[in-house]
Amino acid sequence: MTTSMNLLGQRRFLPLFVTQLFNAFNDNLYKTAMVLFVVYSVYNDESTEGIFSATASALFILPFFILSAVAGQLADMRDKAAIIRKVKACEIGLMVIGASGLYLAWQGIAVDTVAIPLMLLALFLTGVQSTFLGPIKYAILPQHLEKDEVLAGTGLVEAGTYIAILTGTILAGWIPVEWAAIAIIATSIVGYLISRQVPPAPAQGKVEKVDWHILRASFRLIRNTMHDKQIFYAIMAISFFWTIGAVLFIQFPPLAKNTLMASKEVASLFLVIFSIGIAIGSVSVNALLKGRVSARYAPASVVVMGLFVVAFYIVCKLWQSYQPTELMGVTEFLAWPLANVIMLTLLGIAIAGGMFVVPLYAFLTTRSAADQTARTIAANNIVNSGAMVLGSLVAMGLSAAGVPITEQLLLSAAMCLVSAWLGRKLLAAERLAPA
Repeated sequence: MTTSMNLLGQRRFLPLFVTQLFNAFNDNLYKTAMVLFVVYSVYNDESTEGIFSATASALFILPFFILSAVAGQLADMRDKAAIIRKVKACEIGLMVIGASGLYLAWQGIAVDTVAIPLMLLALFLTGVQSTFLGPIKYAILPQHLEKDEVLAGTGLVEAGTYIAILTGTILAGWIPVEWAAIAIIATSIVGYLISRQVPPAPAQGKVEKVDWHILRASFRLIRNTMHDKQIFYAIMAISFFWTIGAVLFIQFPPLAKNTLMASKEVASLFLVIFSIGIAIGSVSVNALLKGRVSARYAPASVVVMGLFVVAFYIVCKLWQSYQPTELMGVTEFLAWPLANVIMLTLLGIAIAGGMFVVPLYAFLTTRSAADQTARTIAANNIVNSGAMVLGSLVAMGLSAAGVPITEQLLLSAAMCLVSAWLGRKLLAAERLAPA
């Protein structure tokens, strides 16, 4: 904990930390405001709502799959701080597009033909922005931090990200959509100004020519990265984890509205609890491991996560037997039987998930060569995003086929078993590796 607090007082870490915090806040303020407005104010059918939520998730994730190879090369061969500043400058323009879509939808102007396409376009561009920042936020840490500070820095970045997600999600559920449109533009401007304080982080190895052929670069990047067993299993385990997370986030808004009969403020509360739990898990696992990068707790953590998902499913089924007939606000929801149990199961899912995933990211930054770190993170992002898009398509297909959102929770629980197996394989590879 002392190491973490010391890092927050230093320029080699603080501006990056705050820049990432603002970026995560703005992404989630925009995405959540958009999804909640459309689910609660435009559509009135669980299947349509589920399809829209899955479509939005897939559009945000797709750029990671397409562009991560290029992003990783640029991050390793250019000054990382300069890339951060350029990407944050572009964020201002894409948030203007998103704000325009939110405003038109609020006014009821060409909602289906102009407003929703504009909002989805901005969401896709937000994914592009995050694709180029993704490899940098972890790869820059070993460059600015000491070796024994990397796990603490990774935990802080992860915890800070979810605190930012928490704040953006709360605001998205509680403020009017027209205020959200103003807030995302203002936040993008502040984020850009802060990003200018990130210290230089020039390329550490040989500067090679960037391969702009997306498919060839992606294939080569994955092939060159995945030969190391520890990195291979870490990437696969992270991919399944984020696929589970993507499916759960897709399910939350329509599940809150149609199964739990809860208002958009309660749907926002669910996402908040999830984010708090991830932050708690992120910091807790660093304390348990005492700064050592290890997958020791990974298999057990994700098994516990799966058990909590099953518990959440059971509580949702029991909730349906009470048959509330009108959407409940936060006060009414909290007074309803089993409300506390639902929130505790959500918190358990998230804490276990945070304990599972944070050490795996530290694996990627400490097990790869210094001049290959960003490309390792980029390879991870390609595999992650491919798995998450596939998960979104499965969720979309299940909704289109009429499978109730509640029953789709069991898909997430089953995927936790796959993640546990991958975690065990990673732990075995770690123990066989030379010290």
